[in-house]
Amino acid sequence: MEKRNEPLLLRPAGKDYLWGGKRLNDEYGKNIELSPLAETWECSTHPDGVSTVCCGTFDKMELTAVIKAHPEYLGERHKGETTLPILVKLIDARKDLSVQVHPDDDYAKMKEHGQLGKTEMWYVLDAARDAKLIYGLRQDCTKKEMQKALAEGTVMKYLQKVPIHKDDLFFIPAGTIHAIGAGALVAEIQESSNLTYRLYDYDRIGKDGKKRELHIDKALDVADLHGSAEPRQPLRVLKYRPGMASELLIRCKYFEVYRMLINTERRQTVHYRADRMAFRVLLCMDGCGTISYDEGTVNFYKGDCVFVPADSEVLTIHGQAQFLDIRG
Repeated sequence: MEKRNEPLLLRPAGKDYLWGGKRLNDEYGKNIELSPLAETWECSTHPDGVSTVCCGTFDKMELTAVIKAHPEYLGERHKGETTLPILVKLIDARKDLSVQVHPDDDYAKMKEHGQLGKTEMWYVLDAARDAKLIYGLRQDCTKKEMQKALAEGTVMKYLQKVPIHKDDLFFIPAGTIHAIGAGALVAEIQESSNLTYRLYDYDRIGKDGKKRELHIDKALDVADLHGSAEPRQPLRVLKYRPGMASELLIRCKYFEVYRMLINTERRQTVHYRADRMAFRVLLCMDGCGTISYDEGTVNFYKGDCVFVPADSEVLTIHGQAQFLDIRG
């Protein structure tokens, strides 16, 4: 019988941006010696933060090296590629993030040496009672009006603030002005890009003792300056089968994301696999359990991330857990 591709439990890269907290270490067991620990790049081949395999055949290898050696793991949809097209993160915002915007693919390719742009989605894992995020503008604004507001420190009057709650989700197309607010713990799925244009940063001082760099010209080149309606939570419908339930959260040209709930009895299991078309990523948001396959078992816990290669073995999942099921 032909051997199929095994799942890869990953160890993330960490980021100590000044707005971060310590929940990713304290509550998600990341055990990364950074303080603050603002982000963990859970599934990434981006050169600014590469995930490492921590089980099985490829133990201790960087995910980048594994995929370069086995580009078929990406699936037929990504034939000819040798890096992941997406990046999966956990984000702990103890303080407000900068007000920012990301370019689309065309602008990034032209102005940023062929890099990818950045369309993303957020799934709110937890939120303080008064937590908010910035999503788009309250009203139309010209480039000159925005430049004047930034110079005078009055930009907040244009920004749309949205209260957030646990289990909310938001889709942020490239060009949308946005910011995660203090008190939010978020899972982010995005294109594999680290292009962020800061529009406003509350005059904060970085590690070098200087105000952090802004990118106002580029930000205004790509920003959508039209007013937008406050984003509404989409209708979500759970579909049940024995031992599990799932619901579609987001489908776009870059990724498809489901929430998957596993709750198996002692003798009950759930079968799962990635087909030939594309890889999948399982991010455990809560709970724990095991993923078994022909030649081994992976134990997973809250916060763990598993890369499932295209045309994978049939995986048997047992436990009580909540995942983001991300399809490339």
